[in-house]
Amino acid sequence: MASDEAPKPAADRIRVVGKWVGALEVDLGAWTAPMLRAEVARRVGGGVEPERVGLIFGGRVLKDDPPASLLEAGLKANAKVLSSLASPDRAKEIAAEAAKAKAEEEHAARLVRLWDAAKAMSQRHTDGSFLEDEDYNLDLEDQSGQKVMFGSVDDMKALKMALMLHQKGKTQMKKKKYKEALDVLIMAEEAFSLCDSKLIQKVDNMPMLQLDIVWCYFVLRDVSCLEVAGTRLEKARVGFERSHGKDSSRFRVLQAGRQADLAIYVRLELLEGVVAYHNGHTEKARESLTSAQAKYLQLQVPDEAISMLMDMGYEARSAKRALKMTGYDIQSSVDLLCEEREKKIRRQEEDRERQREILEQMRYGKTPMNKAVDLQKLKDLTNIGFEKYLAAEALRINENDAEKALDLLTNPEENCILQNKIQARRSRATRGSSSSRAAAARTARAINNRQAFVSAPPHAVDGNAPPHAANGNPQEGNQADGNLPEGNDVDSKPPEGNDVDGNPPEGNNVDDNPQEGNQDVVMTDEVAVNDEDTNSIPVPARDVSMESELADELTGDALDDYDIEVSDEGQAIAEYMSLLESVASS
Repeated sequence: MASDEAPKPAADRIRVVGKWVGALEVDLGAWTAPMLRAEVARRVGGGVEPERVGLIFGGRVLKDDPPASLLEAGLKANAKVLSSLASPDRAKEIAAEAAKAKAEEEHAARLVRLWDAAKAMSQRHTDGSFLEDEDYNLDLEDQSGQKVMFGSVDDMKALKMALMLHQKGKTQMKKKKYKEALDVLIMAEEAFSLCDSKLIQKVDNMPMLQLDIVWCYFVLRDVSCLEVAGTRLEKARVGFERSHGKDSSRFRVLQAGRQADLAIYVRLELLEGVVAYHNGHTEKARESLTSAQAKYLQLQVPDEAISMLMDMGYEARSAKRALKMTGYDIQSSVDLLCEEREKKIRRQEEDRERQREILEQMRYGKTPMNKAVDLQKLKDLTNIGFEKYLAAEALRINENDAEKALDLLTNPEENCILQNKIQARRSRATRGSSSSRAAAARTARAINNRQAFVSAPPHAVDGNAPPHAANGNPQEGNQADGNLPEGNDVDSKPPEGNDVDGNPPEGNNVDDNPQEGNQDVVMTDEVAVNDEDTNSIPVPARDVSMESELADELTGDALDDYDIEVSDEGQAIAEYMSLLESVASS
């Protein structure tokens, strides 16, 4: 009688020798090494764990990763496989080694992703090719919050990349993940090396990075890095003196006499003392540690002073930071807190304006090289008297070349062709469904200005500084900017339901005007969103999750790097001072 069931594939026979000897019938195309290992363990008996079974074929070990069938591993019918049985402890060691190798492989892959994401972001946010779904913009700022240009375009890209990686490393340091942080900090150092060295010497970001790297060495107790640690500390010392001035004189002037950098010198002198001690230079070690201890004591803020500022409505962390940076002077601390609050308000206003600009650029579409229309050049053309939508399209198709755009606009024949082209698209858009218009308008209004500083401050003491997102707010729980606590928001808005990004409430959005929303859609249709040459160059694939991780961790707080909680440094100072006393007494 015929059967409707499909015939099962014929099993292949393989021979197993070694710890267990026998023949097994397997489907080479379906079975994997873990399945074969489990079957051999079952045949051995005695509750043997599959992890203890080793399998060797053709002079190589059959591994579980990457998963592959026995056929893909090279086994054929009548193949001979050697089996072995490791001791329970050895099996655990093998499993641990395999887990460690896998973790290292994943960490290495993550570092590659991190580097690529930082590189892509710095590229887009320097050449103007940022994407429409990005709700932030990366800029360079000085310590006063003013946006600055820093060298060439390539220098800007490298600096933004380096600052993003440095901030990522510092975030991991705060989480006590020092080994992972060290790898990221080394990548940041590589990115800094891509900048013009003469420009980097003007800011203290590079010496700060050297200090962070050596601190990771110290926390990890990596004695093998002792020699290189000394070299890095020398570079940090020279870099700080070059950027801050001798005895921080230039830094004090820029900071209105405040000692905001005191904590970094506690860490620097502590590490200098540690290196000197391990190199046998006890007198130099004592000198460095004594100086570090004196500065450490200056940073011990009295509880009474913190209470006074808290009674004024300031958050405890912000109050403590201000007091440390002003030498416990109450009036100076209040001035600093108010100054930081004003910076935040100004930054929020600038960020909202930048968001409006980004939305406007989105309406005009991208150039053939995937770049946004240059709004300054657009403004120059409209000031001459050209219609805005026409000037925007001329700039777009000419890759933001203002001269070529002007030539097109002043040529009657080409100008007429361009207007007809735009009018044809406008007519097609008008015939489109109203639902598509509404959807486009909602999309334009849905852009969320997260206001999470997408940058770390280059601590320039001469006006050169770090990238920061067009959004500009410190992260939650890391205010330290002089903001009043909840209930005393600087915008006088109720804290509940009021996002830290300073956006207008829902229904009051910048682009919430229905008429304006309709104009947005018309303008989008006018300017080549559907044009065949809009995106001649394909947009490269993005690692969205990694880019978001980088962006979310940037604070843009110019004083954040100087706000070091020195309790660990205090313990280390006491430890090494005790060691020096032991050496002296012996």
